[in-house]
Amino acid sequence: MKTAVEELSPTRVKLTVEVPFEELEPSLKAAYKKVAQQVRVPGFRPGKVPARIIEQRFGRAVVLEETLNDALPKLYGKAVDETDVFPVSRPEIEVTKLEDGKQVEFTAEVDVRPAFDLPDYEGIEVTVPSAEVTDEDIDAQLNALRERFATLTGVDRPAQNRDFVVMDLSASIDGVELEEQAASDVSYEVGAGSILQGLDDNLLGMAAGDEKVFTTRLVGGEHADQEAQVKIKVKSVKEKVLPELNDEFAQLTSEFDTLEELRESIRGQVRRNKLIDQINQAREKALEAVMDKIDIPLPESAVQAEIEMRKHNLDHQIAQSGLSRDAFFRLYQTTEEERLKEIEESAKKAIKASFILDKIVKQEELGVSEQELTNFVVRRAMELGVAPNTLAKHLAENDQINMAMVEIVRDKAKTILGDAAKVVDENGNEVDLKAIYAELAPEAAQAEDEAEGGEESEQSDK
Repeated sequence: MKTAVEELSPTRVKLTVEVPFEELEPSLKAAYKKVAQQVRVPGFRPGKVPARIIEQRFGRAVVLEETLNDALPKLYGKAVDETDVFPVSRPEIEVTKLEDGKQVEFTAEVDVRPAFDLPDYEGIEVTVPSAEVTDEDIDAQLNALRERFATLTGVDRPAQNRDFVVMDLSASIDGVELEEQAASDVSYEVGAGSILQGLDDNLLGMAAGDEKVFTTRLVGGEHADQEAQVKIKVKSVKEKVLPELNDEFAQLTSEFDTLEELRESIRGQVRRNKLIDQINQAREKALEAVMDKIDIPLPESAVQAEIEMRKHNLDHQIAQSGLSRDAFFRLYQTTEEERLKEIEESAKKAIKASFILDKIVKQEELGVSEQELTNFVVRRAMELGVAPNTLAKHLAENDQINMAMVEIVRDKAKTILGDAAKVVDENGNEVDLKAIYAELAPEAAQAEDEAEGGEESEQSDK
């Protein structure tokens, strides 16, 4: 087999492949067997029709077509392996010459990862947040803990922000009650930012027993995006009472006997989280710095495929929310146009990042051990809340093992970038990642895994 590569553009090539006919012999034999199974000839059992009878009855062309259908994908794959191209799309294959018994020639046009040189990434300067733990950090964690253990106490006054109300809700359009929009004994925190526009504003100042009707646009259900009259009936108002910060609180919420012991435990956890964040951000920012140094032409087919995948995920998210599209985007304080623009930009960034990381993988000859693949499956299974064996079976049955391995080696490449960078914190202090690994030990491996896996759930494998 002989293969020639013609560059049509920086992101597209044409492979011209010449194949001696004898290399098609396995596919030719398989074609005869397949055709023999499909045809019915008097005097012969299915699958037992001789080749010469098939050719007499149905013609040689039928067999050759089946032969090429079987052989061309394999020959294309072999041609790619023998050349220095990295396809990122499905090939457009055309048979340009077929000399029965002598030679087959075909072309394959395909989008490819462009050729580019990596800039020197040793010593790239990146800035990460400080790992210093402040009293404010500890207080924030304690306040979050107090919120979890808060109690609700009934009050005889109008509702204020952060109060909880129990209410009945109903809605009507042109005087017709909407059964699907009716709800009783709904508990809601005033000021929480309901997607039902106007709810928070109207609840403020309402006391137990008060009723009010306001007009708004419905956000879900059969009448989504229609204007309706919503009736609120407040049944009770409760204020949130936070527990006092003392030793009793520490005993209630933790295994510690004193508040001071709890604070020290929180201090240690906050520091660990900040160190992990430094690792994560050092790697992400080092990658971003490399991306800023080079301009890589991106194959349009790869960009569009990534955009379509992200749009599909967005549509699924909207459908799962039960909200109308307008209500969904209002909930996230954006517009559909803004979100689609973000999708396009993030898709291009993800593809460029994958090209750079793949280049480092090849340059550094990175691979995946069986233990690393096992660790990946266990960690991902924990994130998804499924059994590792279940996830492993799913990956194998859906041909996603290779995708998992790509994600692992790309994480390794990102680690190489972070470790090669000159890292300082926002106060100008040098950050030694190796010292952080040592401090986090024996959690180091887990910390690295958490840091490496940050963006990749957002970034698809290409």
